[in-house]
Amino acid sequence: MKVQNPKSAEGARVEGRGSSESLRTLSHLTFRGSRFTHHASGITKSPFRHSSFVIRHSSPAFTLIEILIAIGILGMVLTAIFSSWTAILRASRVGLDAAAAVQRSRIVMRTIEDSLLCAQSFGLNQRYYGFMVKNGSEASLSFVARLPDSFPRNRKFGDLHVRRVTFSIESGAESSRQLVLRQNPLLMDLDKDENEHPLVLAKYVSEFQMEFWDTRAADWVDEWKQTNQLPKLVKFSLKLADNAHSARRAEQEMVRIVHLPATTVQPGWQLPMGIPGRPAPGTPPQPGVNPNPGFPGQPPGTPLNPRQIRPQ
Repeated sequence: MKVQNPKSAEGARVEGRGSSESLRTLSHLTFRGSRFTHHASGITKSPFRHSSFVIRHSSPAFTLIEILIAIGILGMVLTAIFSSWTAILRASRVGLDAAAAVQRSRIVMRTIEDSLLCAQSFGLNQRYYGFMVKNGSEASLSFVARLPDSFPRNRKFGDLHVRRVTFSIESGAESSRQLVLRQNPLLMDLDKDENEHPLVLAKYVSEFQMEFWDTRAADWVDEWKQTNQLPKLVKFSLKLADNAHSARRAEQEMVRIVHLPATTVQPGWQLPMGIPGRPAPGTPPQPGVNPNPGFPGQPPGTPLNPRQIRPQ
């Protein structure tokens, strides 16, 4: 009978246990390797499923709060752009209105000034050449002038350049007052169209004032009573507003002083065959006055030759 060595038996047990543990470890590694191989083969077989999985986890979506914030920022940007555009349009409109108002006022003052520079008056026909002025809330200025071709509405009257011009303040639209111009040829009355549809020179007029230089008083007067004479100087002022609501508060005032180059033609200068130093035809001789003073270079009493008398 064989007796086993205890050491050898224990070694055999230890060796058997180690071998069993080694087998168990090897089988576990083999199982994990097979799982890895199977997973790798699944990835290889289904690439689209893997890519969709990656895309789904790599691009997160916007939340409702983020969308609302983006919409609010976009709304604020659009509001700022619209406000800026509206401000630009408003400023442009105000600038155009101001430029138009300045242009209209310049045309008004130029029209009145040009007509005064062309004024005429003849003493022998004062019923046609009266210089009539009226100040106040319904101010008016009327006189006769030989107007140039550039004067407003000149084509309407053709070659009739000698016309009576009348500037007056009348009621207009929106209960405002406006400065209008009417014209009619000399020796003719106002036609229906000119009377009912005058030329509107200025709207929203607050005041139209005229003053005249009085040579006797050496001062300005606001009333001209010498209708048969032309004043030496005329000062007129015009106050305008931007709209009907501010008509009482003038925002623009213009003043001009015009020196009239013409003077009233005396009746003696209008007589036909007038000779300086000779009485008018039909005038009785005066005592102590030589009825035939003669021409320059001829002694008094020389018979007159009708051919030598020329109209002046």
